[in-house]
Amino acid sequence: MRQCVILGIMSVINKGKFGKIAGFVASLGLVALMSAGCESDDADGEKGDSQTAERTRITFFAAASMTETLTAIAQRYEAEHPDTEIVFSFDSSGTLKTLIIEGAYCDIFMSASPRQMNQLDSGNGENEGYLMSGTRTDLLENQVVLVVPDGNPKGIKGFDDLIKRLGDGGILLAVGNSDVPVGQYSAKLFSAYGLNPDELYGSGTLTIGNNVKEITSQVKESVADAGIIYATDAKSAGLTVVDTAPEKAVGRVIYPVAVLKGSKHAGKAEDIIEYLKNDESRKIFESVGFKSLILQPADESKIFTD
Repeated sequence: MRQCVILGIMSVINKGKFGKIAGFVASLGLVALMSAGCESDDADGEKGDSQTAERTRITFFAAASMTETLTAIAQRYEAEHPDTEIVFSFDSSGTLKTLIIEGAYCDIFMSASPRQMNQLDSGNGENEGYLMSGTRTDLLENQVVLVVPDGNPKGIKGFDDLIKRLGDGGILLAVGNSDVPVGQYSAKLFSAYGLNPDELYGSGTLTIGNNVKEITSQVKESVADAGIIYATDAKSAGLTVVDTAPEKAVGRVIYPVAVLKGSKHAGKAEDIIEYLKNDESRKIFESVGFKSLILQPADESKIFTD
């Protein structure tokens, strides 16, 4: 626009009584003004690009069993909030807890058991805690299940049948390690059946996964004859569930979520947690078998926390 106005002025001057000298002077002015205009336009363009590129990055540590659902919900959130990018780290809750204690940056943490969240809340005996006060929420509930590969080659009927046959050496069972919530639930289940978990882990009848996705893969690929995982992972992977662990044996499988004290974007992190509670997010969670606890808070006396 500025260039057009100046060219028009120059045309009028060149046709008037000022002649060639005035035209030359006007030309010099035009060059200077056009140069300034270009610099201004370039600066405005760079500023606009910078504003477009500036997005708030939220680092979200979450239990591996949350991979599918949280990824789907994050895509919806980012579409509705283009100024925000959610970056996930999915792994076992124990591994993620350790990373936080060791200083890894994290805005939001969601575990597959209250145990890891409790350890962060208390500071793990080292400080006053890692969680931002008032942000912790028991969001979801899951179930511990026994799954088998396609066709159930070993004909495993359920936990009762599995426990009886484990000692025969003909069954290879995939479970989580002692730092993985699903492995801790498995140990409680073994104890409920009168078995010593430590002896089982050293018996050669178990194959160990570092997170629930590894256990799921071992069963899916028929590396193991059966596996103890979560109902939601079984559904996502299309595995056959032959039994569900009784609540009296393993307690309730609760998933808490919280904002970390060290978050640089606490307000945005809290907004994301609130988004996890809305109807659309709840539908995504429930589509794979999670139960929302927003309207039905968990009974603390029935939650496995030790």
